[in-house]
Amino acid sequence: MPSMSEIIAEHTALSEHDHRRLKQVLSEWQLLADLAFSDLVLWVPDHDENVFWAVAQIRPTTGPTALLEDVVGDLIAYSPEHLVSEAFLSGEITQTSANKLSAGIPVDVHAIPVRFEDRVIGVVEQHTNQLGVRSPSMLENSYLDSAFDLAQMVAIGDFPIATDLSDQTINPRVGDGFIRLDLSGNVEYASPNGLSAYRRLGLIGDLIDENLAELTAALMPDPDRPIDHSLESLLAGRVARRAEAVAGDAHLLLRSVPLTRDGARHGAIVLCRDVSDLRSKERELITKDATIREIHHRVKNNLQTVAALLRMQARRMSAPEAKLALNDAMSRVAAIAIVHETLSQAFDEVVDFDKVADRLLRMAVDVAATREGVRAVRVGSFGEVSADLATNLSMVITELCQNAVEHGLVAADGTTSKGEVRMTPGVRDGRLRVEIADDGVGLPENFNWRLSPSLGLSIVNTLVKDMDGEFRLGPNPHGAGTRAVVEVPLRTKKR
Repeated sequence: MPSMSEIIAEHTALSEHDHRRLKQVLSEWQLLADLAFSDLVLWVPDHDENVFWAVAQIRPTTGPTALLEDVVGDLIAYSPEHLVSEAFLSGEITQTSANKLSAGIPVDVHAIPVRFEDRVIGVVEQHTNQLGVRSPSMLENSYLDSAFDLAQMVAIGDFPIATDLSDQTINPRVGDGFIRLDLSGNVEYASPNGLSAYRRLGLIGDLIDENLAELTAALMPDPDRPIDHSLESLLAGRVARRAEAVAGDAHLLLRSVPLTRDGARHGAIVLCRDVSDLRSKERELITKDATIREIHHRVKNNLQTVAALLRMQARRMSAPEAKLALNDAMSRVAAIAIVHETLSQAFDEVVDFDKVADRLLRMAVDVAATREGVRAVRVGSFGEVSADLATNLSMVITELCQNAVEHGLVAADGTTSKGEVRMTPGVRDGRLRVEIADDGVGLPENFNWRLSPSLGLSIVNTLVKDMDGEFRLGPNPHGAGTRAVVEVPLRTKKR
């Protein structure tokens, strides 16, 4: 199925400016569909203005559909049976005098011209399912009256109103709560859900004939303090705006749509949604996030204390092997502490691992090198890594970097020789690949790391397996020295 942009680019003479306006219509037309209980189809003219293309379609959430199949990508030519051409050429709303049948369903059809900068750039065709129609209630009459006003506004170019409120994931919908205001801001009608939302704010009684701005101000925590000007303008129906009314633990998300007739104000629609539970959950998440960061901070402090104790103990040891073992343990604890320090400063459970890797690289060189002249570099980026992956990955990198310095860059007298340790991370197809290479003496002949008694390599292998990854160790293919390769999926399996 071709997209709206593709159809417009290939088949129409509409400008980019016209295209943006049609996108505005699509961002708001769910409101019209729900109020009219109707399916809507947007048609745009071909280079031949007797031909029209369907570029978008939407169904109502408040009633049954009238179109059982999608028509996007279809075209129609001028025909007395179609109202689209008539509405496009006349610039006025047209409708059928009798119900049409669509797949056996009686359907009432209107065609609404989309006017923009004194030109008609498209037509919204409105299909209303008339099957089982009964006498409309006050709710339905109020919806239909508002839909009529919006359709007239589309036809003269007054709707959609140019605002940044078209995000339908945030905006309240018609079914959430609907209030119709007159020109003075008094309530003409409130749907049951709209009334329930205001009851959550503390309303006792009804909304009908109440001035919505004054009533809302009286329900706020400090009724003697004037409400915010933006909220007052919204509740009076003077501007298209979204705001939130708060009374204690009750939060009401409000959105106003001013209505016009013949270019003059004619009341407004106010949509409302009770978001009290949502705001409560957001507060809980903020509290939990702060608690988690505090835990990471305390773990980091405790680990740094352990590392300091190990360092002090190592200084007191006279046996070289014992001192080396304590220094290795200290560096492993310090590596984990770096991850927890980073998580304590983050607002989610992900780590910018480039910063962590750079610190681990410097620390490994400082701990393992016995003389100056060792250069440590990172080429490439880790990106963001999840917290559970970051801890294991930090220990793997620490072990491999220390091994590269201690065993790769080693001189004849057993001290560290000059050289380079290069870390090359990269992400591809959801997998993280890290190469750690040195330009030192290389591996002994016939070396098999799986049979090595090295505790460090055993730790690396165990941690990489825990991350569902792969570990390889061999000669550096780009020159002298050794290369270690670790590959892990960025999303590890749940255990």
